[in-house]
Amino acid sequence: MFGVPKLGRRSRPFLIVFLVLCFLPIGGVLVHAVLPPPMTVLMLQQLVGGKGMDYRWRGLDDISPNLVYSAIGAEDARFCSHSGFDFKAIQKALDHNDDGGKIRGGSTISQQTAKNVFLWPSRDWVRKGLEAGYTILIEGVWGKRRIMETYLNVAEWAPGVYGAEAASRHWFGKSARDLTPQQAARLAAILPSPRRYDAARPGPYVRRRAARIQAAARAVRVQGLGTCVYPK
Repeated sequence: MFGVPKLGRRSRPFLIVFLVLCFLPIGGVLVHAVLPPPMTVLMLQQLVGGKGMDYRWRGLDDISPNLVYSAIGAEDARFCSHSGFDFKAIQKALDHNDDGGKIRGGSTISQQTAKNVFLWPSRDWVRKGLEAGYTILIEGVWGKRRIMETYLNVAEWAPGVYGAEAASRHWFGKSARDLTPQQAARLAAILPSPRRYDAARPGPYVRRRAARIQAAARAVRVQGLGTCVYPK
């Protein structure tokens, strides 16, 4: 009979570190399945950099569906049908980047949420690998509705302004539950560069992009592409 080898004293610390590294991500995902993240790495970086922090968590029932549909239309049209990764969008982005155009990402809302909540803002391969792991975890543990809720609550919408409620009050002086389709589209339009663009007094680029997003949001609503967030 072969016995199970005993771990030596020198091996035990490495085992403990290994177990912590394995279970820490799972623990974080489980905790934030029910509790809002108190702060993200980006929030901390911006706060230390003197940008302040206006972060107001709101449940999805207190955020206008117009913003949900605009986010899906702008960022991730197949949000309800993929399992965290949109491989068609990724391939399209790779082809576009290979052609020498402006660098375009293919990240889904799920991937962006995983990055925003658990990781740091960068483009290195280590972070991308961790992002993929966290994306699988939140897709399996949280589900689409919680992912969307978290995404809208931790996204940066102006320097030091995080989440739909703070953004809505910052740009339009109203609660996120009262956003009109046009206002929601404008918020979605500035998401790629929230420190550069103005949602309240948009320039030509944001107006054009917001108009396209508003049309896409109508299609999402009419075609029922948001049923994973708002089940019929």
